[in-house]
Amino acid sequence: MFSVLSYGRLVARAVLGGLSQTDPRAGGGGGGDYGLVTAGCGFGKDFRKGLLKKGACYGDDACFVARHRSADVLGVADGVGGWRDYGVDPSQFSGTLMRTCERLVKEGRFVPSNPIGILTTSYCELLQNKVPLLGSSTACIVVLDRTSHRLHTANLGDSGFLVVRGGEVVHRSDEQQHYFNTPFQLSIAPPEAEGVVLSDSPDAADSTSFDVQLGDIILTATDGLFDNMPDYMILQELKKLKNSNYESIQQTARSIAEQAHELAYDPNYMSPFAQFACDNGLNVRGKHSLGRS
Repeated sequence: MFSVLSYGRLVARAVLGGLSQTDPRAGGGGGGDYGLVTAGCGFGKDFRKGLLKKGACYGDDACFVARHRSADVLGVADGVGGWRDYGVDPSQFSGTLMRTCERLVKEGRFVPSNPIGILTTSYCELLQNKVPLLGSSTACIVVLDRTSHRLHTANLGDSGFLVVRGGEVVHRSDEQQHYFNTPFQLSIAPPEAEGVVLSDSPDAADSTSFDVQLGDIILTATDGLFDNMPDYMILQELKKLKNSNYESIQQTARSIAEQAHELAYDPNYMSPFAQFACDNGLNVRGKHSLGRS
């Protein structure tokens, strides 16, 4: 699975929509809302570099960015590639899950402090589809409450997020694995396979809440990033980000995704995933060489 990046530098509303009290040049020095400037890039295993399938999918990975008057919301999901062996397109599940989350946010059917609720409602809608949607996916939802200046997160599996401040990681998600290369995941299986296919509840997602500051960088990604690039490499790329305009953020997102993609296919590179594999008695390099349960 290769990286899907959707990250933003927090900026005052003044940057997005003119001067306000959040900008010291405006005087007043009051509070005010925060907002996100976001960009994304990713690579699927079919090598269609940076190209999105319908529904914001990179290969088997999917992502969304949604805005509501109360919050900005980011999400990423990684479709489980093992379903391809059964004639199921893994991107359908992850893509539909993320599109449903996006719609719920835009319709205001969520509480900013409860990102697990977004995931739960979306998953329930998939379960209720008249035509069964088979598949599995990890998921990470990040909600910026613009008025309280707090970030609320829910992470199920081995997708995740980083919050970078002053060139250092100040918050990061915890990876959830049942065992090596088998992350927690949402699943819908055919009736004959229920109880056999691994399936976790959205309530099992790890949830956190914390304050954010202007200038923080929020990076969300699937395991294709974190399995191929250790934090210090990611931070080296993020340090090149000099301002918060979209073009600069997009360029940095592409640079990170391209580096992760190249490292995944380097036979001599000992990636974080390869090191984890060695710790579990396997001899691999990069991340592309192993499938996903």
